[in-house]
Amino acid sequence: MGDCGSCGPSGGGPFSEGLELVEFVYNAHGGGVRNAPIPDGGLKAKCHGCGESFILKTFVGKCPKCGGVHAVSPPRCDDPDNIQFAGAGYKLPEDR
Repeated sequence: MGDCGSCGPSGGGPFSEGLELVEFVYNAHGGGVRNAPIPDGGLKAKCHGCGESFILKTFVGKCPKCGGVHAVSPPRCDDPDNIQFAGAGYKLPEDR
């Protein structure tokens, strides 16, 4: 079995919270999960930074108003309450 971070030395996992979960999902399976579409068109989300409502369409996404980075892991993508926020001011690696 490959090490996706949920039980290996890299820490984090699909049940982490906050920034740790965002970074786990971003890097999971060599980055192959981050831009994958969430089933059924995504999850209704409310930005944990500015309060804007939006649809999280991929496993890692940004609020269209403030750019706040949010993520949900595939095993938990059936409930919007599982969406985690990276924190105010966090930038994805490609945005740094």
